[in-house]
Amino acid sequence: MSLETLSEFNWSVMTPEFIILGVIALLTLLDLFMPKRIDRRILGWLSIAGIIAAMAALFSLLGTEPTSILYDTFTLDMFGKSFKLLLLAGAGLVMFLAVSYDAKEGMEDYRGEFYYLFLTALLGAMFMTSSGDLITLFIGLELLSISSYILAGIKKHNLKSNESAMKYVINGSIATAITLFGMSYVYGLTGSTNLAEIANKLSAVVDGQHTYLLGLAFLMIFVGLSFKLASAPFHMWAPDVYQGAPTPVTAFLSVVSKTAGFVIVIRILISVFFNAAPSGDGGSILFKMHDYLAFLAAVTMIIGNVVALKQTNIKRMFAYSSIAHAGYLLVALTTLSANLIFSVWFYLLAYMLMNLGAFAVIQVVTEKTGSAEIADFAGLYRRSPVLAVTMGILLVSLAGFPGTAGFIGKLNIFVGAFYGEPHYVLASIMIATTVVSYFYYFGVMTQMFFRPAREESKFNLPFGIIVVLIVAVVGSVLFGVAPNIALDFLNKM
Repeated sequence: MSLETLSEFNWSVMTPEFIILGVIALLTLLDLFMPKRIDRRILGWLSIAGIIAAMAALFSLLGTEPTSILYDTFTLDMFGKSFKLLLLAGAGLVMFLAVSYDAKEGMEDYRGEFYYLFLTALLGAMFMTSSGDLITLFIGLELLSISSYILAGIKKHNLKSNESAMKYVINGSIATAITLFGMSYVYGLTGSTNLAEIANKLSAVVDGQHTYLLGLAFLMIFVGLSFKLASAPFHMWAPDVYQGAPTPVTAFLSVVSKTAGFVIVIRILISVFFNAAPSGDGGSILFKMHDYLAFLAAVTMIIGNVVALKQTNIKRMFAYSSIAHAGYLLVALTTLSANLIFSVWFYLLAYMLMNLGAFAVIQVVTEKTGSAEIADFAGLYRRSPVLAVTMGILLVSLAGFPGTAGFIGKLNIFVGAFYGEPHYVLASIMIATTVVSYFYYFGVMTQMFFRPAREESKFNLPFGIIVVLIVAVVGSVLFGVAPNIALDFLNKM
């Protein structure tokens, strides 16, 4: 086959990425040449416009057939389009939080970087959703990771921010090295970095020693990626980073970064290892590692929910809550149900809405009080009934009560646990840990509705916060009452 020239590739399938890249370049130049007296929030609004334009471009591609360019290193398929939509929607809501964020503690001179580093991380995540090659997957992962490291420590005069960024960089570098080491085993066994070629070659592996090496590669890749998911026991960075980073960065890491983590897990582990070594010695590598995945999912759910009970800082509590939700999603990966992709996609959609809405409220309260302690939410209903009721709805959805998107997300995963070989123990742990989560979620509600307020001053809600709260509450209720809307939309991808 003759080499294609660059002009012969169908570059239109990369339109959303090109738009985000163009906005990053524009913001970099504007920040460089704009006088310091001009408020950098204008760059945030330009970022939002760029994200909306990228979403419009993505919607225009919904009807297209699966397309691969650059020798199958970039693939636009249903999987890529659906998860890219989640990433863009989540990043847009995070950007509304960012433009409403009151920069303090050494961030005044870095607000410009604040915005285009967000977009750079988003671009890396978007590349991961459409990558058909280990190299482009890894480049997307590093683009996301390095930008996240900088964002976590952007409050350079804040000791907690410095500490969190240092822990994030060290743990992230080690995890990246382990992931890359696992990928090198896969490349060594197949001689290719293309995911489709790797899956095809691994399906013919019958040598016992090769199967052993594949299992080792699976473990190393999954251990490395578990860091991005913040699953136990690779979660220790999350509480410190969530607490030390600016609230919009914390929201970004909890939603967009986690979504990207599950994207790369599905891309590599499902598309590559699911069909690997299907010989008569016990099935594919993924099934051989089934017990390990189940153990990791159970431990993650238990540690996340139990440790969250003892937290007094709400951002640390949400860090452990995020760990617990990663455990629920790992249940879906463990069971490998027929509706795996939809279950994971819907849960991440619900989690995005619930978490970003909650972080919008957290941002408003912490900026007012100067503290992120749960006790600072005392009497919120008396000070701002709308804010308290909104937070209450989102917490109920996070807890998984019927009538909310969180309940439907958990239900999909729970039902999937009985697909094929039933996973009674895993399903039981999921129910038990969900009940445990009620205690710390309702602990916040107790503070808001049943404790006296420390002060009576009211809250002023910026426009960006209002947008996030409306989208979060409406989405959480709508997808809880009519989840078929999401399913119908996904089928149109």
